[in-house]
Amino acid sequence: MPGILRYGAYIPSYRLPGTEIGDAWARRGSRGEKAVANYDEDSLTLAVEAARDCLDGWDRSKIDGLFFVSTTSPYREKQGSSLIAFVLGLRSDILTSDIDHSLRAGTTALEMAKACAQAKGGSILVAFADTRTVHPGAPQEPWTGDGAAAFLIGPGRCGAEWESFATESNEMMDTWRTQEDRFVRSWEDRWVKQHGFLEVTGKAVDRVLEESGLSVGQLDHAVLCAPDSRSHRQLASRLELGEDTMLADPLLDSVGAAGAAHAPLMLANALEEAGSGETILLAGYGDGADALILKTTKHVKRMRGRRAVKGHLARGQKLANYERYLWYRRLVDVDPPQALLVGSSATVLWRERDSVLRLHGCRCRTCGQAAFPIQRICNGCRSKDAFDELPLAEARGKLFTYTLDYLASQADPPLIQSVVDLEPGCRLYTSMTDADADAVELEMEVEMTFRRIRKAEGFYNYFWKCRPVR
Repeated sequence: MPGILRYGAYIPSYRLPGTEIGDAWARRGSRGEKAVANYDEDSLTLAVEAARDCLDGWDRSKIDGLFFVSTTSPYREKQGSSLIAFVLGLRSDILTSDIDHSLRAGTTALEMAKACAQAKGGSILVAFADTRTVHPGAPQEPWTGDGAAAFLIGPGRCGAEWESFATESNEMMDTWRTQEDRFVRSWEDRWVKQHGFLEVTGKAVDRVLEESGLSVGQLDHAVLCAPDSRSHRQLASRLELGEDTMLADPLLDSVGAAGAAHAPLMLANALEEAGSGETILLAGYGDGADALILKTTKHVKRMRGRRAVKGHLARGQKLANYERYLWYRRLVDVDPPQALLVGSSATVLWRERDSVLRLHGCRCRTCGQAAFPIQRICNGCRSKDAFDELPLAEARGKLFTYTLDYLASQADPPLIQSVVDLEPGCRLYTSMTDADADAVELEMEVEMTFRRIRKAEGFYNYFWKCRPVR
């Protein structure tokens, strides 16, 4: 029976306190903070980062499929999962699919991955990410954050195994976006939560407990995905959880509700705290509800990611102000310096995709010199086409030199143009992100992160930037 082999997470480094949002609209703010994607991040780059965290040290050639789960994919017609699979260096013959259009897609995709892994006898990577935007000043604004998670599902030494699954479909206009909508819409709050979230999630949980033959008192952990703290408390009260059941951190005061990624993100956080032989209830809501019972095994402590949830929470930094958040989200028009007229070519991108998307350099077989991007002629010994590709995405390095460019057109000046000496022995020219310009110094340790560069010719351009290691 397939189970959870690995898990990982990614939470953007910037945090916006609820008090900042309250001050912006002259009202009382929430007590916590929410994670905010940087101006060069989207749901696809977040998913890549979570998947990298999940697969740290794993043989990627053994992965047989990848599902990308998001309600905010950068493309309406283009598969995000195929791009993520290429960036991660997965095989080209794997199954790829995008799962979207519902906040419940996170829990549904876990069940689909388990069924697929069971049918194919292989492992499926599921990457969840969302960067939803609510209308500025809306009551949901303090509770809506950005985040990502990833799970590897398959047979083997699983850290958690399926016990049972139940689902309830429910048609009601509670939360939605049309193709023309930029912001999340919702109907009257009390009606939606009472007749949607609480009733439907309660039914799904009751059914999964009945099918598994368990009582509420036999649960060790309850992972209840909710849109806000009050709804989370109401659902816990509705389920009458036992005193010995640990109610998982809803992450609403530290991340915010991260859309389709939120239930998986909560599950990843709960698995960090779970011991062997414990029973976990996972419940997710959106156009109905899913409920899943998992049982941890003796391998539960061996499957966590490089940073997972707690590691990313610990590396947070305060966003300058609410106005900067609006700028990152492109919700206000700010006149930046005149942009350089730089176009894009789908043909060139395809030709150079190993260097651009996978961050592959090369190492000469004759003299051993490394270079980036891939060079047909070695700069050291002039050998031609005598090289092996050199993956650099997971390499760390040190900042050799940099410039602060206040005239470059971007949402967050100054642009920190950087020259990095990577550990494999090659030098890379790129930009730095998630950094305070005043804190940048020579020889500081950096790591690579996948980011969105710009939109040109109607499509998005992605590349790798460096960021300080925290």
